[in-house]
Amino acid sequence: MSDQTIIDHLQGRHVVGTYPLLRDETCWFLAVDFDKRSWMDDIGVFVETCRDVGVPTAVERSRSGNGAHVWFFFTAPVAAGIARKMGCYLITEAMARRHQLSMESYDRLFPSQDTMPRGGFGNLIVLPLQHEARPQNNTVFLDAQFNPHPDQWAYLAGIDRIGTATIERIATEATRNGQVIGVRSADLGDNEENSAPWTRPPSGRTQRREVLGQLPPSVRAVLGQRVFVDKTALPSVVLNQIKRLAAFQNPEFYKKQSMRLSTVLTPRVIACAEEFPEHIALPRGCLADLEGLLHGYGVALVVEDQRIAGDPMGVDFDGQLTAVQEAAANALLAHDIGVFVATPGIGKTVVGTYLVAQRARSTLILVHRQPLLDQWVAQLSMFLGIDAKTIGRIGGGKRKPNGHLDVAMLQSVVRGDAVNDIEVPDRSDRHPTTARRASSDHRNAARTCPLHHRFQGPNRTTAVCAPLDCPGDAIPRCWRCAPDADSGSLSGARG
Repeated sequence: MSDQTIIDHLQGRHVVGTYPLLRDETCWFLAVDFDKRSWMDDIGVFVETCRDVGVPTAVERSRSGNGAHVWFFFTAPVAAGIARKMGCYLITEAMARRHQLSMESYDRLFPSQDTMPRGGFGNLIVLPLQHEARPQNNTVFLDAQFNPHPDQWAYLAGIDRIGTATIERIATEATRNGQVIGVRSADLGDNEENSAPWTRPPSGRTQRREVLGQLPPSVRAVLGQRVFVDKTALPSVVLNQIKRLAAFQNPEFYKKQSMRLSTVLTPRVIACAEEFPEHIALPRGCLADLEGLLHGYGVALVVEDQRIAGDPMGVDFDGQLTAVQEAAANALLAHDIGVFVATPGIGKTVVGTYLVAQRARSTLILVHRQPLLDQWVAQLSMFLGIDAKTIGRIGGGKRKPNGHLDVAMLQSVVRGDAVNDIEVPDRSDRHPTTARRASSDHRNAARTCPLHHRFQGPNRTTAVCAPLDCPGDAIPRCWRCAPDADSGSLSGARG
């Protein structure tokens, strides 16, 4: 970049941007972008945090005037991974002082990656002091009151640069204390904990932050579709830790970064907490961690259960679980929530159908693919003895919920970050009609085996096929399971 290029930028002939990441994966500077409505409050806390750590900053208002960049200038090129660790640590520390600071801030660093993406140059940042924006006091450097410095050149000449040793010291200490990101990892990918496991504390846990001042003896929470924590009397440092209970490092980010792919649309942290004026909402699975966190501070958690019990559903499970399925079902029934992980073919859908019958309450089943929706409907119909047409469906071009037993595709109830309400028609026949029980040996035996599948038999009829170890000896088998079977009895069958 020549002097003439800089002059043209300052005089408005064109606007110049720069790629911070050099070919050797080092950088001369680090910048953090703040563009939320509360950017002034966010930057005020962030700059104060940097000042306490001993890191000089330079604040530049963005081109739009609705945000700003915080710049860190170095005395020599620094490895981008080390510089970004320092930046992430400073964001983490600022969040402890201002919990409203979004975790999306971790994705607003320049450079945005530790390594050079394959076939690219990294992300671009436009240089300050743009000719057309300066008259509006945009793209200029600001003082502590967010007013432009009278002499921009004198200000730039007096900015202190950060030495390499200081950056490495901050990054190393942050990694050792688990405060680079400060949220749990998915133990996948090349995150900061996996890249240097010898720096982690023996327990592997993030250190609990000290709280100055008096904490309330108890905190109230409402248990509904989520856990809503009353934040009235809690300081920002505790509220920040509560929000981090529902956040984790995105393994997809580290996987892409290790493959030198672009991460521009991949968040580094997945945050599941939502903030309301008087409450913080967490997934219900965080309830035990929330209780443990508050207990560590000597605060009791008082939970008010506001969950809706649902409508009773009179169905029976007509089948026989295997020993493995029965053990899993009993373990799940002992708790209000749980996760069932098993290999393909174990019969997870059958176990889920059994749980529906045991709970005997109105149920909504969420899936992410059309074949799974069809599979659930078929299994519910077979094992609960109800007509498949009476099961509500949302997805695959259909939107006919009944509010009693529904299967829905996630893509049909979620649009972007918003969840659509499911409106149930006010009908007197909402309850599924119990179908006539099939008495054929094929259907009755098939219920005892979760591995059966359907195939098209002669004259476009639907038959049931089971694997060789199915207890239903009388069940015919299609060409996939028994290629040497009598072709006459299975004429035209295709799985």
